[in-house]
Amino acid sequence: MSHACQHFDQIHTHHANTLGCEECLKTGDSWVHLRVCLSCGHVGCCDQSPNRHATKHYHATGHAMMRSGEPGETWGWCYIDREMFDPI
Repeated sequence: MSHACQHFDQIHTHHANTLGCEECLKTGDSWVHLRVCLSCGHVGCCDQSPNRHATKHYHATGHAMMRSGEPGETWGWCYIDREMFDPI
């Protein structure tokens, strides 16, 4: 049975605050892929990146919904329900 995510009401924006991972840009680190918080627009690096800033942002803020920040990708993810949505 599929679980229905109840966190879509947390989506307030689809726009990214920056063109790269906000924390990595400040420290000069690199990333693999970008993720955009759908609550506040924070841009963080993915879990394959050394710093995993997108997941750290979720743990720090509780903002559960994010989307891919990669060109041409339309999927999103809920950290709480661990569910992917395409398109978000």
